[in-house]
Amino acid sequence: MRSRLTVLALGLYLLFVLLACSKKPDQTTDTSAANPAPAATPPPQTEPAQPPPPPMQAAPKPEPIIVPAGTTITVRLSQAVGSKISQAGQSFSGTAANAIVIGGRTAIPAGTTVTGTVVDAKPLGRFAGGASLSLKLTSINLRGTDRAVETATVTQTAKGKGKRTAVLAGGGAAVGALIGGLAGGGKGAGIGALAGGGAGTGGAAFTGNKDIVLPAESALSFTLEQPLEIKER
Repeated sequence: MRSRLTVLALGLYLLFVLLACSKKPDQTTDTSAANPAPAATPPPQTEPAQPPPPPMQAAPKPEPIIVPAGTTITVRLSQAVGSKISQAGQSFSGTAANAIVIGGRTAIPAGTTVTGTVVDAKPLGRFAGGASLSLKLTSINLRGTDRAVETATVTQTAKGKGKRTAVLAGGGAAVGALIGGLAGGGKGAGIGALAGGGAGTGGAAFTGNKDIVLPAESALSFTLEQPLEIKER
């Protein structure tokens, strides 16, 4: 009887052990369901690309300045010229004595370098007993570039004893006469003498009956025969 109970107790014990072993795998079930993976972070929102700004338009170029024909350009000589000391075809230079302003815009600043040509030079005794000197401008240096110009020819003659004339050649124009005078005033003999009785068209530098001489710094006026177009940068 006791042995039976012992066997029965041992069997129950084994049964409990088997039951306990069968429940352990259930306890080690996957815990991923209980602890779900964190949700993926959404990508950051990007602003739509802005269109490029429109290209800047260049400022309109100013209209060119037109210096009309008939404009007088007063030039101060850089060197002396004369009927005896100069020769036909010889160049001379000078500077603009005054600015040329067109429509409130400066076309030719004062001090601008100019170049001219001695058209004719006849010393005393070779031209009907007198002397003759003819000059004209050929170019103006504007912003570092020489611009060709066409001006009336200024001619001055001296005939006989003390008789002096100043005339303008080139198309019969009535302006652009020769103006005598030295910078600072009062220097030189006979500078600024009026030519012709009452005409008041110009003056020259004379010494008695000697040849025509225009010293450096003498002022001369030349008249444009063709318009001059100046483009601003």
